[in-house]
Amino acid sequence: MSLLEARGLVRHFGGLRAIDGVDFDLAAGEIHALIGPNGAGKSTLVGLLSGRIPAQAGTIRFDGRDITRLPAHARVGCGIAYAFQITSVFPRLTTFDNVALAVQRTGARDLAAATEAALARVGLSGEAGQLAGTLSYGHQRLLEIAMGLALAPRLLILDEPTQGLASGEIESFMTLVRSLVPEVTVLLIEHNMEVVMDLAQRITVLNAGRVLARGTPAEIQADRAVQAAYLGG
Repeated sequence: MSLLEARGLVRHFGGLRAIDGVDFDLAAGEIHALIGPNGAGKSTLVGLLSGRIPAQAGTIRFDGRDITRLPAHARVGCGIAYAFQITSVFPRLTTFDNVALAVQRTGARDLAAATEAALARVGLSGEAGQLAGTLSYGHQRLLEIAMGLALAPRLLILDEPTQGLASGEIESFMTLVRSLVPEVTVLLIEHNMEVVMDLAQRITVLNAGRVLARGTPAEIQADRAVQAAYLGG
């Protein structure tokens, strides 16, 4: 069953065709990776899906509802959370307060309990009272994921989540992501191919603003066009 369906998405910036007629589907409860060379249009596509960039053409449906014209904050209310490529925590607030701000949007009856649960989910309970700006980079990335999870999303979009993480932190991150499904659908934009091939159940490859290939990790690794354009085969 598709949770998200996009058809014919178009977004140009001047003469650059960042997204040029893309169809994209996410099945409920899956980990889906979006990969491609630099400039392929990955960040633009997730910007369109999350509502941070308006589509110039095409449609987006989420759980059967047309959300094409909804702004980003309204899509959060529909159940779409987006963790940025660059950390977007509030550095002068505590770790706890960062997550509590996200929990407030859900109308949770017990703000403290919901906040503590989100922190525990990512292993940051011990840093609850620490200023977010003093956390390590890896912990700031985990905090941002906690903020996303605090919104109780049905779809969590993670943009380059392992960038800057140490190998041990990457292993912990993969364990965390696996624990989210099938309750949460995960869309992963990632350059680390070991992470992609280990985590993803399905992969979409973008190149020059268009879909180059779709399939399982094994199918993508064997695809000659993908090898030529991206995997270096």
